[in-house]
Amino acid sequence: MAKRRNFTPEFKAEVVLEALSGESSQAELCRRHNLSEQQLSKWKQQVIENVATLFVSSTDQQSSEAAERIAHLEQLVGRLTVALDIEKKALTFLS
Repeated sequence: MAKRRNFTPEFKAEVVLEALSGESSQAELCRRHNLSEQQLSKWKQQVIENVATLFVSSTDQQSSEAAERIAHLEQLVGRLTVALDIEKKALTFLS
């Protein structure tokens, strides 16, 4: 049974950048690093699909997380308000 190799993100980035630079052919890179061309193509595709995330600032991500948190807290406040109203009505009814 063949053992799967694990590559670090740094190694993948280095190989993909070298492939995208055009200094070496994809076949040459695959031979040099003992990779399949399919694997290198997959890594290149992942880079191309995710390159836009490099330009998202951390404040944008934080504000999105904050907005999600606020929405969750607003839902919780709504539920608690309804529960409190029910308790008030029940107390008035029982008095």
